[in-house]
Amino acid sequence: MANITVNKTVHPFDRARLESLLSRRFFYAPAFEIYGGVAGLYDYGPPGSSLNANIIAEWRKHFIVEEHMLELDTTIMTPATVFETSGHVARFADWMVKDKVTGDVLRADHLVKNVLQARLALDKEARGFAAEPVVEDPKQKKKKDKTKVKAVKLEDATVAEYEKILAQLDNYSGPELGQLCRDHKITNPDTDNEVSEPQEFNLMFASSIGPTGQHPGYLRPETAQGHFVNFARLLDFNNNRLPFASAQVGRSFRNEISPRAGLLRVREFTMAEIEHYVDPEDKSHERFDEVRDLELELLDRHVQVAGASHTARMTIGEAVDKGVIANQTLGYFVARIYQFLVKIGINPKRLRFRQHMGNEMAHYATDCWDAEIENSVGGWTECVGCADRAAYDLSVHSKKTGTPLIVRQQLAQPKVFEKEVVTYNKKNFGKTFGRDGNALQEIINNLDEPTLLKIKGELAQGSATITSLDGREFKLTPDHLSIDRKTIKESVREYTPNVIEPSFGLGRIMYCLLEHSFWSREQDVERGVLSLPAVVAPTKVLIVPLSTGHFDALVKDVSTKLRKAGVFSRVDDSSASIGKRYARNDELGTPFGVTLDFAC
Repeated sequence: MANITVNKTVHPFDRARLESLLSRRFFYAPAFEIYGGVAGLYDYGPPGSSLNANIIAEWRKHFIVEEHMLELDTTIMTPATVFETSGHVARFADWMVKDKVTGDVLRADHLVKNVLQARLALDKEARGFAAEPVVEDPKQKKKKDKTKVKAVKLEDATVAEYEKILAQLDNYSGPELGQLCRDHKITNPDTDNEVSEPQEFNLMFASSIGPTGQHPGYLRPETAQGHFVNFARLLDFNNNRLPFASAQVGRSFRNEISPRAGLLRVREFTMAEIEHYVDPEDKSHERFDEVRDLELELLDRHVQVAGASHTARMTIGEAVDKGVIANQTLGYFVARIYQFLVKIGINPKRLRFRQHMGNEMAHYATDCWDAEIENSVGGWTECVGCADRAAYDLSVHSKKTGTPLIVRQQLAQPKVFEKEVVTYNKKNFGKTFGRDGNALQEIINNLDEPTLLKIKGELAQGSATITSLDGREFKLTPDHLSIDRKTIKESVREYTPNVIEPSFGLGRIMYCLLEHSFWSREQDVERGVLSLPAVVAPTKVLIVPLSTGHFDALVKDVSTKLRKAGVFSRVDDSSASIGKRYARNDELGTPFGVTLDFAC
């Protein structure tokens, strides 16, 4: 079978043959195919469903069980106010451009990337660099030959500029992407037409809740908000102790602009997300020493901003000690992500971790690293994100709802200090400011010590003025409030936890795993092999009776024992030769085989 084949002469990777195998053996297929399909929606067949389920099962063992996490299953349909508070309504968007003639919509950064990479490939061809040996589908090759683009040698300065742009691509804003299209004459490659200026497109699917649609909502683009709104319950379940983590596997939805990359870019997908809650003043991890010496390929933000894309190989301990990775807990999860991906079959030589640059950093993140897996469709593709979300999410939800999403820690030694304390004359304050009173109090309560001292001095002179966020001015007098220095004794520390979030795109991981596991024998190019690790293989054991009909009882007995032991097996009792039966089950990635013969 696939995993025990020895002395194999491997044929060069052929993506067309892999895609043919995945379609023919129904790993996955376009959803609603008989109706013409919808871009970005896929159905998993029997082997694909089993492979996905096995990846999830191993993920649960590796993280939830080994790290003692609290598992959740929260709703997909989410009230709009949740995503308005989290910032997704305002910021969860990509930049799109339109073909000025056909109206076709393209994602701006992908357009720039694809066009510049194509030009660099033609430049390499013109310079005589040998391309990687990839056998193409004859139909695709014939189609390409009709519209073959002549190789063109670029100026050295142009090559360097293109490479610098590609290294920094994720850091460009929408207007900057538009400028790149103009400066480098980037057009729609399918039509050669000019494209419009980039416009923001929110990726969330809008919906409504209730028979009259009175409650606007969205299909969640991530599972994370379900964790945060349940933080108080999770903390109570964990006996009010930090650190701890919650975890969830579930469906998410993103209305991708132009999904054209199979499972790498879809509109409905399965995510596995972890929210690890930690003290903002102590982001160490008790198990960090277990991974300290693990070496990874890291591409930090400074290298990318400089226009390069070379990685540095260093240990997780070195990366954290030097401040390349922000803290121990973030570094610990980067290491655990690596261990998980390699365990399920991702080629470690085609795996790297790339740090987000300033402009691409999510609005909630203070540091973020992507596990990028190399593949033939998207090059280096983000499959896992690991972000330090700081206290953003819990803070905004607490402020919006008035629910304290905080930790109260009993101090071993009471803390005594002096501070300026505001005391309101509620009657006069409410009478003067009316409905603006609550908002004004919130502004005052959030002022720092120097500002309070300044207002205190102004009040001593008769009055002080406070300016609201919308620019309105409010005049305060000693009749409204007083500010006095008082001695405070605190026996309990209150704080909002920070969150470290590893987020996994399981469909992307599955496709990369399939590609990394695929090969063909030189002597049997037409039949591919999937060398899937036994831990995730859809079928663990193939049962092959040597003769049809003579071993029915034995086949049933062996199959039943394997399945009762939790080992998924498959019987192939067709009339084909033993070799052919083994070979065609190599296509399914089955790692072990049992032949039943007359000696049994």
